[in-house]
Amino acid sequence: MVMDRLNSNLYLQNCYIMKENERLRKKAQVLNQENQALLSELKQKLSKANNNSKGKNSANTIPDLNLSSTSNPNP
Repeated sequence: MVMDRLNSNLYLQNCYIMKENERLRKKAQVLNQENQALLSELKQKLSKANNNSKGKNSANTIPDLNLSSTSNPNP
């Protein structure tokens, strides 16, 4: 009787852990997609900045990465 109750409790805990793992896995996938999109946007902006600065002889200028961001301003 005690073993059955213990097994039931362990089974329920295991189900909860598997459900939580799936929730966290989905959240990690979303965050990874957001990171990939931001990295792509950053690369594009850096590429534009490098192309614009080639003819200006301004090797020490830092590009403004806050231009027309499509990401959420309040993460």
